[in-house]
Amino acid sequence: MAIRFSQMQKLIFPFLLSGAFLFVSCGPGKTGNTISTDSVSIAQGQALFQNNCSGCHSFRQDGIGPDLSGVTETDSVSWLKNFIHAPKTFIEAGDGHAKKLFADYHSVMPAFPAFSDEEMNHLISFLNTKRGRNNETDDSLSIKNPVPEKIAASDIQAGLELIAQIPASNDKEPLTRISKMDWNPAAKAWFILDQRGKLYKLADQQPIAWLDISKWKPKFINQPGLATGFGSFAFHPDFAHNGIFYTTHTEEAHTKKADFPLPDTIKQTLQWVLCEWKTPDPLSAAFNGACRELLRIDMVSGIHGVQEIIFNPASKPGDEDYGLLYIGVGDGGAVENGYPFLTRHPNNIWGTIIRINPSGKNSVNGQYGIPAQNPYSNNPDPNTVREIYAAGFRNPNRISWTRKGLMLSTNIGQAHIEAIDIILKGNDYGWPIREGRFAMHPGLEMNKLYPLPANDSIFHINYPVAVYDHDEGNAIAGGFEYTGKNIPSFAGKYLFGDIPTGRLFYVNVADLKPGKSALVKEWFVALNGKRLTLREICGQDRVDLRFARDEMGEMYIFTKPDGKIYRLTNFK
Repeated sequence: MAIRFSQMQKLIFPFLLSGAFLFVSCGPGKTGNTISTDSVSIAQGQALFQNNCSGCHSFRQDGIGPDLSGVTETDSVSWLKNFIHAPKTFIEAGDGHAKKLFADYHSVMPAFPAFSDEEMNHLISFLNTKRGRNNETDDSLSIKNPVPEKIAASDIQAGLELIAQIPASNDKEPLTRISKMDWNPAAKAWFILDQRGKLYKLADQQPIAWLDISKWKPKFINQPGLATGFGSFAFHPDFAHNGIFYTTHTEEAHTKKADFPLPDTIKQTLQWVLCEWKTPDPLSAAFNGACRELLRIDMVSGIHGVQEIIFNPASKPGDEDYGLLYIGVGDGGAVENGYPFLTRHPNNIWGTIIRINPSGKNSVNGQYGIPAQNPYSNNPDPNTVREIYAAGFRNPNRISWTRKGLMLSTNIGQAHIEAIDIILKGNDYGWPIREGRFAMHPGLEMNKLYPLPANDSIFHINYPVAVYDHDEGNAIAGGFEYTGKNIPSFAGKYLFGDIPTGRLFYVNVADLKPGKSALVKEWFVALNGKRLTLREICGQDRVDLRFARDEMGEMYIFTKPDGKIYRLTNFK
């Protein structure tokens, strides 16, 4: 299990995307270099940090990257600059700490040779204002390795067939930011989004830009961080007749008054927006129609946003779920930034899965409906968020249903646990006082886990039905139950993986039971007859793996760095 290191050691934490910086240690201690205290330089450095680094770093806790408080007290300015220019060189040169943390965190940040010395001076000036602090708690009861069992390798291997490649949306890595792909039965075509703003339609395996949100929404932004931009999309189940679909995206802070605002005392970084789109021609080669806004949410930071919207694909007209939209709302980094009280409360939307009726009108803003069957729909408190279906999530980034109707969500964890949850109406999944099946103290040291308290049952928390820890990966990539026929070895299995490392896992769906923890096993892929890792296939340390499933239940995987989409095939 990854453990907490000294400031210099932990600064080698491996990666940041979208121009974000990560400071790795084992360089010389602080000597000599003068750091500007000019207020203009600090302000410019703060803007650089916000746009490039805040998605992975804070000054309170480790996140995707380390807590950066006190970094200028432990490392020299010259060493930090040199590392930012060529981080991989430190690992290849055999730096002991670099090699150890690369092994622990499984990735390395890209180099930034184009970042100017002036810009780095501004950034370091800002970092220098964040002095080191002692946030250590009593370590005697903390659990050092919460999941000691290693994930076993299975003998399952699938082939990969390249079906398409999405064009680069940037000249810097990652070349694309493709993150969700869905099959539209009405159009008989795949649609795939790039977080930088475009929704592509695959026509004869050729990507055609069908919608560009950045052209419709002048305040659209796709930074800071890894999770901003075009978040998700979902076609209405009657899209063939009504031409309606939905999207989420990010806009600048204070663009409009939010339906779910932060308290005035908390600074907002951006807003997530849910929109409804309507086209008169569902089979058109490019979108032509109208858009209306349904709701808008303030966010503390650029992480853990609204990255999943979905209709229950098995619901039929007359079913309770038919036409109801599920929306995964992350905590927006509220907990990591010191606002745990924003989560796990029926009056707050952050860290929830909500369910709405887009065609209704009984919401507070009158733009959508709240189903009468929602668990809080009749709560007498006027401040209740009646949209909430379930709560207690850090980042419910993917939702799916099994063949038998079991609703599953993957939840990306903090420092230890990646989880799969069975979602039941009105249930509490624990974040931020729980991570996996362990206690956490969100106001103190969030990177330590503890045994559950003796009175745990009074909290009525629902625990994951499958987990892996950060010995094995860093962020879970939600998948689907395989329901196809072409790969018999996948029958009855929920396929998923790890976003940054590209490792591929499965659990048996029959083993997903409340109160139990299903066994996670690893499976493998081959390209052109040769077994390879996805890192080897896409040629990058950070794979950014995602999954998709077609109308026949066959599965696909795709990767951001190269924009390639593969169909899984039977491998003999």
